[in-house]
Amino acid sequence: MKPLILSVCTILFLSSSCKKEDEFVLEEQQGYNMLLIGNSFFKPYAAKLNTSAMDAGFENHKGTLITRGGENGRPINFWNDSTTTEHNLIKATLDQGDIDFFGMTAGQLSENPTDGYRDWIKYALESNPNITVFLSIPPPDFPADWRQLAQENGFNTIKELYQYFIDELIHNTVVDQLRAEFPATNIFTIPTGWAAINLAQMNLDDLLLDEISMLGPSDTSIFTDQKGHQGEIVKETGGLIWLHSIYHVDLSSHSYYTGFQTNLHEIASQIIDDHDVDYKQ
Repeated sequence: MKPLILSVCTILFLSSSCKKEDEFVLEEQQGYNMLLIGNSFFKPYAAKLNTSAMDAGFENHKGTLITRGGENGRPINFWNDSTTTEHNLIKATLDQGDIDFFGMTAGQLSENPTDGYRDWIKYALESNPNITVFLSIPPPDFPADWRQLAQENGFNTIKELYQYFIDELIHNTVVDQLRAEFPATNIFTIPTGWAAINLAQMNLDDLLLDEISMLGPSDTSIFTDQKGHQGEIVKETGGLIWLHSIYHVDLSSHSYYTGFQTNLHEIASQIIDDHDVDYKQ
């Protein structure tokens, strides 16, 4: 098999005391203070989370979003570009010492695959010792080339390739190494890329309940350009994946309106259910 490099994450003990039950409800509705850094395959889901978390009742949710395009939005580039405004803003946000979650774009480097992630986590822990870290795993870009990309890497389908990317190149190669180096830190992944991959296949199979094109305007398409930037149906699905992965919202009873007839809650739930439990929060 050829090596692959892609550019591109409670048990409740109820008391008979009404006071304690009320305290639990209040605690559960407290939102997280989050720092989210990435590129255009990360930004839409962070933006959706900032809306949907509030809609779900997490009123104190705060997501500071810092983005740059393409490879410049990877952790390693944010770290190495130490004179940029974005680098200094990430550090300044972490220096405040009140960040609960630190989210980054996942990708795989040909050498030293944890570079960038390790540097940012180490820096974050200096002021935020209890921080939780997650990596959002994007799909491959240029969807028109997905079949060829899969075959060149020894797979029959893009789904097989993406699963290998998740399991071997992100979980085993990046996350496991980071967990070994930072054993007291909760590090998990969100398989965001399945939203684009699954919806694209459903569109090809004529399984969507909406009139959706493969390529075109954001409101009515899976992708908006050849690069594979996401249309609204993908963004909404990915946003629901994030909402459950971070806040554990039950999507089967969640009333958030996506704007589509297709049951995106069900699609997102299935993606979450299929994700390796060892890499969930």
